[in-house]
Amino acid sequence: MKRTRNLVLATVMGATLALSACGGSDSSGGSDGGNGGGDKVEGKIGVILPDTKSSVRWESADKPALEAAFKAAGVKYDVQNAEGDADKMQTIADGMITDGVTVLAIVNLDSDSGAAIEEKAKSQGVKTIDYDRLTLGGSADVYISYDNSKVGALQGEGLEKCLGDKDANIVYLNGSPTDNNATLFSQGAHSILDKNAKYKKVGEQAVPDWDNEQAVTIFEQLYTKADGKIDGVYAANDGLAGAVISILDKNGQAGKVPVTGQDATVEGLQNILKGDQCMTIQKSATGQAKALAETAIAMVKGDKPETTGTVEDETGKREVPAILLDPVSITKDNVKAVIDSGDMKASDLCTGDFAQLCTDAGIS
Repeated sequence: MKRTRNLVLATVMGATLALSACGGSDSSGGSDGGNGGGDKVEGKIGVILPDTKSSVRWESADKPALEAAFKAAGVKYDVQNAEGDADKMQTIADGMITDGVTVLAIVNLDSDSGAAIEEKAKSQGVKTIDYDRLTLGGSADVYISYDNSKVGALQGEGLEKCLGDKDANIVYLNGSPTDNNATLFSQGAHSILDKNAKYKKVGEQAVPDWDNEQAVTIFEQLYTKADGKIDGVYAANDGLAGAVISILDKNGQAGKVPVTGQDATVEGLQNILKGDQCMTIQKSATGQAKALAETAIAMVKGDKPETTGTVEDETGKREVPAILLDPVSITKDNVKAVIDSGDMKASDLCTGDFAQLCTDAGIS
């Protein structure tokens, strides 16, 4: 996938949706809507999130933010989680279509299964949205995500800054091979790091399903194969970074080998404050959920959603209308920015031994 040249990036204006606005975490959480402050809207929105393993964001940030927005708009909704099972996602989608959703948003587990869901929805007159991950060969009406090539480039730049001006052996621990975003992250990172003649790649492997437990085993094998001679690690997200750090710690190298991450999770930010992780990427889940909610609500009303450009689906040979948001690089120097944005509470980050580290970082 490549972006069109004239693509204009939307900037996340901040997390305006309070996660506390909606209770309950049942993965089948549907609602008739109409309980919020907005006028009731005809139609119904279905959202299928991918899993609970690849990132904590889906249930802790996206879901409550979406539910709060739909409630406020007075629109009927159903937000469920496929728990990493493509067959379950298809079953959920079929049920939502039968139940009368008029707009269906999915975070695909792979493009083939995602495309099948979108084709079924289209045949029933249901409009579809690709959320976070582009479904290659799909038929989504809109794609809402971050500039994922830029995410990878920022990770590459972050690792380069952490390594400094020295020769370095680098290992790449990529995300799921079935996730198009993981490909874009890796490509973005390589676009920066491959240009540095002082860097040598000594290992690279993808982690199936973004599974952190598998990541521990995979990185330990890469570490052993490199005889422990690793100077920097590109880890595609904070979960994978945590797996890397566990092996580095086991070998007395935690805090000595720079590790990247993504998602600005509690674990990732704590690892940064502790000095075990050199950076992460903030992709405001609440900001992205806000964009999805606004787009889906507009589509339910029959309005044309405002997009920022298009992305190319090379498999489907088409340009997909898109809303792309800007990622932000987070290091120890600006961890406070995540708290200030409203994406995370200081009370969640600054627990136990991290209280003093937060104080040192200007977080209270």
